[in-house]
Amino acid sequence: MKILTKKSMCNLALVIVLLIVLVCIELFAPATSMWFSVLRKVFTFSLAAVSMNLLNGFTGLFSLGQAGFMLLGAYTYAVLTIPTDLRHTVFRNYGDSIFNFQLPLVIALICAGIVAAFFAYLIGLPVLRLKSDYLAIATLGFAEIARGLVQLQQFGPVTNGPDPINNFTAPKNILVYAAIAGVCILIIIMLIDSTYGRAFKAIRDDEIAAEAMGINLAHHKRLSFVTSSFFCGIAGAMLAMCNTSVSSVSFTSSMTYQILLVVVIGGIGSVSGSLIAAFIYYASSEWWLKFLDLETFTAAGTKIPLLGPGFRMVVFSVLIMIIVLFFRSGIMGTREIDVYGFFCKLAGKGKAKKAQEGGAN
Repeated sequence: MKILTKKSMCNLALVIVLLIVLVCIELFAPATSMWFSVLRKVFTFSLAAVSMNLLNGFTGLFSLGQAGFMLLGAYTYAVLTIPTDLRHTVFRNYGDSIFNFQLPLVIALICAGIVAAFFAYLIGLPVLRLKSDYLAIATLGFAEIARGLVQLQQFGPVTNGPDPINNFTAPKNILVYAAIAGVCILIIIMLIDSTYGRAFKAIRDDEIAAEAMGINLAHHKRLSFVTSSFFCGIAGAMLAMCNTSVSSVSFTSSMTYQILLVVVIGGIGSVSGSLIAAFIYYASSEWWLKFLDLETFTAAGTKIPLLGPGFRMVVFSVLIMIIVLFFRSGIMGTREIDVYGFFCKLAGKGKAKKAQEGGAN
């Protein structure tokens, strides 16, 4: 029995090439290069988008609570990785934190996911009885409640109240972000390809038929919701590392809408689509189109119309509208990247062309 198929080997080769590119960027790109800040955000929101896609795309549950779970993960990670000798400087308005220890990065990341998953389990008991828009409103309400609670003075010894948390472990090496996102996304893919993943898809396609086949709807919905929230918590921890500071003002509902936009652009039900869309979205909005916000003058001293602060987002929004209009199902739809299939098609077209030329002669 073959351990790796030709398709798997081609996809593995693609991953290796991407890793080599990342290593080259890490070693040779200037320290001020935009590659670093953009790729850290791309990896962070790729994981958030794939975890949202697991719930919205593969299970058919429309949730808008991702910002709330990312907030829980970010605060958990930040609080648990502050060095003990610096805690008094961070929680100076509250005496000290109730957590007087520091955890390693990996353990803190897992704890961030567990805390998010725990709260997802609690709120999932009542809200997963809802469907469609009602579920979206309920989960969006949870995210706003979580954002409001962490700012309360009463939770100051845990969350530092309305003050931001800093001085925690925040690596800048993009390979660290790539490794975290890569391992988590691989686990999600394995889950999707398992019997649980097939049950999720059955629920998405037809709940009545899925239940008739013996699938426990409540159990599988809860499993998908908790698993998605777990990885959202880890994505929140990664965002904390990106920003080197954690504040509740960063986790607004607009963050959830951004993640949803990435999922829709990439294709609802496509993991590789979410990865491609995350790169396009954050590279364009924070780097490639940044020049549009700069006032530019011609050689004669005349200001070029429209170019100036805010124009970048206008152009970016138009581009998103064009993508949505011409790719109704997203860039990838429900398909995944298939390097082997792509080269097979090229080879087939090449053979067909040669055959036509031979026939003509």
